[in-house]
Amino acid sequence: MKWDWSAVSGFMPQFWEGLQVTLQALALGSLISFALGLVWALLMRTPTRWVRWPVGVVTEFVRNTPLLVQLFFLFYVLPEWGLTFSALATGVFAIGLHYSTYTMQVYRAGIEAVPVGQWEAATALNLPRRRTWTAVILPQAIRRVVPALGNYVISMLKDTPMLMVITVLEMLGQARLYSQQHFQFTEPLTVIGVAFILVSYLASLLLRTLERRLVR
Repeated sequence: MKWDWSAVSGFMPQFWEGLQVTLQALALGSLISFALGLVWALLMRTPTRWVRWPVGVVTEFVRNTPLLVQLFFLFYVLPEWGLTFSALATGVFAIGLHYSTYTMQVYRAGIEAVPVGQWEAATALNLPRRRTWTAVILPQAIRRVVPALGNYVISMLKDTPMLMVITVLEMLGQARLYSQQHFQFTEPLTVIGVAFILVSYLASLLLRTLERRLVR
């Protein structure tokens, strides 16, 4: 088999488009998963059972059903209920929602790892509950869970090719489209394989840098 550099150069315009979509889905999906996961974790700590029980049911259901099923449901079923979004918006939300149920557990572990003395000190100072959370508990908890959250960023990156099933042309989608159009598979698939490795590595470096700064 001969490597065809012309196929690589011909694929590059579509590759850059796919890379942009992949990074956009990763960034927005990560933001949704981090924010929503924190909301789930805080709701699960409320003393009201009628809040904890529905949140627990929803998060368990989302965590224990495949992301692929959720993508199909959001993309094909919601429009029948009058809720229509673009394919990319649907994919971003699906990734963020799915992984929020995992980041919820990370946040919960981080909150529980905060020493009891910190809670007692906040109580002794008569800090309001909101101030206790925002100024004492959450800064310490989030600092502890950055490495675990970073692992889920890498996992979300590796799951972005699933968006292809709802017509989002991320990197794999663009490679598949180019391969079908030109009957050349080796070059485009190799390019996106290398791209995934590089993006994962760069993301890991950024997360390690962030972790070192937070530990200071």
